[in-house]
Amino acid sequence: MQRHNTLTAFAAALGLAMAFSSAASANTVLRASHQFPGGQGDVRDEMVQMMARQVAEADVGLEIQVHPGQSLFKADEQWGALVRGRLDITSLPLDYASGRHPEFSATLMPGLVRNHEHAQRLNDSEYMEMIKEVIQEGGARVLADAWLSGGFASSEQCITSPDTVQGQNLRAAGPAFEQMLEAAGASIASMPSSEVYTAMQTGVLDAANTSSMSFISFRLYEQVECLTEPGDYALWFMYEPILISEQTWQKLNEEQQQALIEAGQAAEEYFAAEAAAIDQEMVEVYEENGVEVVRMSEEDYNAWLEIARETSYKNFAENVPNGQAIIDAALAVE
Repeated sequence: MQRHNTLTAFAAALGLAMAFSSAASANTVLRASHQFPGGQGDVRDEMVQMMARQVAEADVGLEIQVHPGQSLFKADEQWGALVRGRLDITSLPLDYASGRHPEFSATLMPGLVRNHEHAQRLNDSEYMEMIKEVIQEGGARVLADAWLSGGFASSEQCITSPDTVQGQNLRAAGPAFEQMLEAAGASIASMPSSEVYTAMQTGVLDAANTSSMSFISFRLYEQVECLTEPGDYALWFMYEPILISEQTWQKLNEEQQQALIEAGQAAEEYFAAEAAAIDQEMVEVYEENGVEVVRMSEEDYNAWLEIARETSYKNFAENVPNGQAIIDAALAVE
């Protein structure tokens, strides 16, 4: 009798385990990839991790597995993987995909975004509607908006006015900045921010511009002598949204889609609250590590804008489909 009870209890436990296993395996698993360090306080990684936690708590049969640090796809492979349905979710500096969609260069245009508050207003503008239309036509959609400010850092000399980049090998994050910097006399090397440390370490680069968050999380303070912080005249702002593959989106049910929308909104609000503090954190980290920190003056900023209008802005308007209209829509946002 005791043996029978034991067998019955074992069978019940086994049945419960199998049912749990079956329920767990019924979850739709989405793979999220990005280039940024995981678990080290990078706000972009935290946005994706936050979404994964919130979606799990929603209990809608959906799970997000996060693969940080290029562990699943390299930085420049993510857009292609996303739109082909090989990747489900990414946090991506959108201008990395401007080779496929040149309109995306408008999301890293010198001086187009003046400050964090201005970036928030751009999110709700006709300009952003135009950018998101290209994103959707390309095969993805935005779950969360994020604009990161940034600056310059150099192992040679502080970068302020245009003449200070002359002769320096410099990494710029996209075509618009490359055109402006090249016109000012810099030599350009193109690469994702995740490769800048090694390029500076090996002498391939003298200087780089990237986001404040990347300046921190990629530990570039170990390779540079001078940092130009965003300050009151931030020349560099980059759109780095969280995207989902349209193929993936269409396979989800309404409950799952709604859970992702809500998680994306929470991640966006978290980022907006953190954005300005990242700039100050960068300054503190660099000063603590003995790096000189400077700012551009209004005169420096205007000199850069004059070059940008004759290079980046002009090329974009002339060579990108709907280019002038995109620029005009952005400039219309006060």
